[in-house]
Amino acid sequence: MAASTWDISDELWAAVESLLPTRERRFRYPGRKRLSDRAALQGILFVLATGIPWGALPIELGFGSGVTCWRRLEEWTDAGVWPALHVELLRRLRAADKLDWDRACIDGSHVQAKKGAPRRARAQSTAASRAQNTT
Repeated sequence: MAASTWDISDELWAAVESLLPTRERRFRYPGRKRLSDRAALQGILFVLATGIPWGALPIELGFGSGVTCWRRLEEWTDAGVWPALHVELLRRLRAADKLDWDRACIDGSHVQAKKGAPRRARAQSTAASRAQNTT
């Protein structure tokens, strides 16, 4: 099979594979063989990069079905793979001196300004309430 744009490098796969939870296949009634984690990751990246719906993932690409990739994404999210992968990739980039801090930004959605910041006014409720008596 020819290398495609969506193939994951062996170096990146080594970083990701060590973070993925292992799942043992049942001995008795093993069922259908599970799609490889590498193919599932390639399918996840394809869907997220192209923006297509999960159900529209072409089987011909070899990434499995969109539902399979979506389930694997959910499984890995519950296992905390993505934050751990983020930390690992940042560590590798720092070690290779590949981070350009001139283009970094931080805002309130990432870091809270707790000290010295004025207290926010309490938001008024927009829920339905009883009308005042007009009689």
